[in-house]
Amino acid sequence: MHDLLQIGGITDAMRDRLTPHFNIHKLSDGDYPGAAITHVATNGHDGVPADVMAACPNIKMVSGYGVGYDAVDTDAAVKRGIVVTHTPNVLNSEVATTTVMLMLTSYRNFLSEEAHARSGNWETNGNAPLSRSADNRRVGILGLGRIGQAIADKLAPFNPEIHYHTRTKKDVDYIYHETLLGMAKAVEVLICITPGGPSTNKIVNADVMAALGPDGLLINVSRGSVVDEAAMVSALQTGALGYAALDVFEAEPKIPDALKSMPNVILLPHVGSATHETRAAMGDLVVDNLLEHIKTGKVLTPVPETAHLNT
Repeated sequence: MHDLLQIGGITDAMRDRLTPHFNIHKLSDGDYPGAAITHVATNGHDGVPADVMAACPNIKMVSGYGVGYDAVDTDAAVKRGIVVTHTPNVLNSEVATTTVMLMLTSYRNFLSEEAHARSGNWETNGNAPLSRSADNRRVGILGLGRIGQAIADKLAPFNPEIHYHTRTKKDVDYIYHETLLGMAKAVEVLICITPGGPSTNKIVNADVMAALGPDGLLINVSRGSVVDEAAMVSALQTGALGYAALDVFEAEPKIPDALKSMPNVILLPHVGSATHETRAAMGDLVVDNLLEHIKTGKVLTPVPETAHLNT
């Protein structure tokens, strides 16, 4: 039997598959045999704290639940020969659906119109104000990876003009921008789906939001750290930025009170992939990676930084 440190929660189905192969120790219990731990199961939010990594000198593999892994120090993992995995692809479609939902909800004033009907205001005060069409919009995607492409695909029925900004130009028919600021000036909607971490910290700053403009819509389904949250609040308050639709925040689960009171802001509690079907697929892949590692010494979906260790 191998010793697994569980950080955060796992489902009953995951535990049922893991228990025949692992002694499972919960970090939340506060007492775990650090020297015995060879594997870690965690999530994108909790990652592996530095003190936990240091207390477990024999970790061989970290299996992450989620596509984001910025809460795991991959530099430290590489130095110690620890393979880190995540759960890409299985959540692409669901996050794309959430993104499209946020765009439609914002443009069509869904929350206020639903409230207008539910409250009885339609009967007493007449029709709700007109909304805006989501068709034929200029949409900029920050980070045209697997999920970014899935978003572009799901937006196709709305006939968007797709722009994108990435570090390198891709072999696609969309409009490429060498700078994020240049893209923000050219589009009406800016969708953030780039990884978190130091290289993207607050990359969507006040200048980018000002370039997007008073009619612009900022959608963030990546990481809260990607957007300068204080600058976004200010831009929304002053009208420098028109609208925001957000699934992620800088200090989750805390959401700035100012955002909660704005009628031009849509808020979700980080549920981009939160369906029974997709979360089950993510959990399966977490377990598949762990079982593959103890069976063959390899994993199925290593993060790029540790892919060279998967030999």
